[in-house]
Amino acid sequence: MQTSIQHKIFFSLPPNIVWEYLTKAELIEQWLMKNDFKPVVGYDFKFTTRALPNFNFDGVVYCKVLEVTPFKKLVYSWKGGPGNNKITLDSIVEWTLHEKDNGTELELNHTGFREADRNMFALMNTGWLKNMQKINELINTAKHGTNNP
Repeated sequence: MQTSIQHKIFFSLPPNIVWEYLTKAELIEQWLMKNDFKPVVGYDFKFTTRALPNFNFDGVVYCKVLEVTPFKKLVYSWKGGPGNNKITLDSIVEWTLHEKDNGTELELNHTGFREADRNMFALMNTGWLKNMQKINELINTAKHGTNNP
């Protein structure tokens, strides 16, 4: 079984625009989940969504910011489980932004999955790609809306 999720997507925008969608709580909520995120190393935060009992997930992801390099890299822990303070998924999410001549390549590397996480891995592998595409849609909508009177 694979133990990491890896995806890349290209944005025809500079890294600072993409970075906002990774680091502003109100923008993260539009493409991922409700959260209380702050891009500060050591900051504990949570993502909240609906519970998925079939995946041993109570709807809360417990995270800690591990690394922040503005416009280049963001790393945080990602922990969750069935509730009652039981953590069954203990992983790391790493976002890397690569500036290209005509935009930004966003790379996701979500590591730490175990055999027991097989079902969650499959769900999240598809979900992360959809969420990254959603960031692109949101940016394009905002950009288009800004250009219109």
